[in-house]
Amino acid sequence: MTRTADPTPHADYLAWDSAFFDRRIARVRPGHLDRATLSALDAYCRAGRIDCLYFLAAPDDDTTVRLAEANGFHLVDVRVTLDCRLSDTPIIDQAAPDIRPAQPSDLPAITALARVNHRDTRFYADPQFPDARCDDLYAAWIARDFREHTVLVADHASLERPVGYISVAACADRGQIGLLGIDAVVEGRGIGGALIRAALRWCRDQRLATVAVVTQGRNIRAQRAYQKTGFRTAEIGLWYHRWR
Repeated sequence: MTRTADPTPHADYLAWDSAFFDRRIARVRPGHLDRATLSALDAYCRAGRIDCLYFLAAPDDDTTVRLAEANGFHLVDVRVTLDCRLSDTPIIDQAAPDIRPAQPSDLPAITALARVNHRDTRFYADPQFPDARCDDLYAAWIARDFREHTVLVADHASLERPVGYISVAACADRGQIGLLGIDAVVEGRGIGGALIRAALRWCRDQRLATVAVVTQGRNIRAQRAYQKTGFRTAEIGLWYHRWR
């Protein structure tokens, strides 16, 4: 989601999102609102013909929350950031023989999984974004992660195709998990936990000290899977969208 610098200090125009959804989209820069900031944002949106404004609000600022809700912003997600220190996570040494780096031949299977695996995210929660286009978003996302980062997949012998994936990247001295997706036919069999541990091993091999991941407040299953492998909640944010 590429940002383009704007003259206002309060928002960034998101060129990638705008092109993908064919709507002019920007993101509020601070996590707090006051009346002066709202006035500047209103002027920016009018001048720039902004269709949708993303806003990640600090959850502990009641004034910001009240101002957002009184000025056309609608809550679409609770953003949950979890992290862990690899030195405190011995569980990553558990074996996972059916997990390997993704290959180009895996792309059709993992993009198909991505189309149906992320429907608890904020884009699907916003009816202004068509579900089919949101499906395309996550297919493009995992394909990009395959090109630019590392994607690990879980194999299934009888199905002869990957039944899960996790993407991971090194950001300075910290690992960042991107997308985690599991085929419905193997849910409840520990594939998600095995993929998380494999991603942690990858981060350890890169000599990274900590690993972070972002998930949704409504995605309790993902939160529990990460917590079982040593992650703890580090930060909460409130995602709002405002449409003109």
